[in-house]
Amino acid sequence: MTSTPPDLTFPQGFQAAAMAAGIKPSGRTDLSLVTSSHDCMWAFAGTRSTTAAACVTRNRALAGTGAPVRALLVNAGNANAATGEGGARDNAGMADAAGSVLNVPAEAVLTASTGIIGHRLPMDRVLSGVEHLPDELGTAAAPFAQAIMTTDTHPKTAHATLSTGARLVGTAKGSGMIHPDMATMFAFVFTDAQVDQAALRAAFPGVVARTFNAVTVDGDTSTNDMAAVLANGLAGPVDQAEFLSALEGVMRDLARQIAADGEGATKLLTVKVRGARSEAEALTAARTCCVSPLLKSAVHGNDPNWGRVIMAVGRSGAAVNIEAMTVAVQGQPVFAGQPLAYDAAQVSESMKAAEVVFDVNLGVGDATGEAWGCDLSAEYVSINADYTT
Repeated sequence: MTSTPPDLTFPQGFQAAAMAAGIKPSGRTDLSLVTSSHDCMWAFAGTRSTTAAACVTRNRALAGTGAPVRALLVNAGNANAATGEGGARDNAGMADAAGSVLNVPAEAVLTASTGIIGHRLPMDRVLSGVEHLPDELGTAAAPFAQAIMTTDTHPKTAHATLSTGARLVGTAKGSGMIHPDMATMFAFVFTDAQVDQAALRAAFPGVVARTFNAVTVDGDTSTNDMAAVLANGLAGPVDQAEFLSALEGVMRDLARQIAADGEGATKLLTVKVRGARSEAEALTAARTCCVSPLLKSAVHGNDPNWGRVIMAVGRSGAAVNIEAMTVAVQGQPVFAGQPLAYDAAQVSESMKAAEVVFDVNLGVGDATGEAWGCDLSAEYVSINADYTT
């Protein structure tokens, strides 16, 4: 996992701006914009929640047209979800305003909102802010990464450079209501690599499945989850395999950062599954372990209670040969078709690390998968008990 370098800049052709528009009661930055000097090829994934927010449904519709994108406008502090036709008009109004000040079509502007569900946007503040955002444009990534946060404790970024010199810079936000069903929270990757849009869109769902869909904090899927990658092509053609590998690496890094920053979390939980019948079953088994309140609590208490792994894998529905199944905690084998002798106190001590890893072999195939979560602490309850009050 990486922190946000203070000198991290966006790839060539991209600029960003952030400001405090008065949407968050805290007075922190809450309205941000990323714009490209050239049209972007792009791919999008949005939550499959049946109560998806207006920004998700609009972006999904735009993705269906195949038209290029030039900008992304994000507000934090208000999800603009469950706000009816008025909320949809507000969302469209954000795009219209951004398109006007950037002199690009409204259809070339993606929108994203995050925060409390069920409140209309303060459009007077939003529109006033949009008017001033172009004056703040610059190449630094940190202001944008900070402005999209809600209950995050720190900004999340990741980056990679290809052999051609093309760059990828990703940003994400997310800490609670994390159990994505497509993407996760917000995750945006910007690149100056020249890529084929059809090929990018064909590969993107698989990359999302192995990264953002492998994250869980609390089992709750947001109304506003989305992930997008925008490529303006200014660095020229790149090798597709190298690009997709770098894209997955950036997204994987962001996914792990989100899991580690789960609300109230004190440690990252990683579950690695092998020996599965398919990648889908391996990922399902791993994520079911990561979302189990019982296993998450055991991790918080440094309790090597591997029976909770057996329970969660079985609940996941993944095929298992229990006689060939193995489980290891922090590298210590604890089960191999039957309980193994081990020093519980020593394993418990090893679980006090910043990352706790469970290795599981289902014993039925060759497929693998990995998922990330966090421990469950009393602080999680406190944060969410007081969220709106």
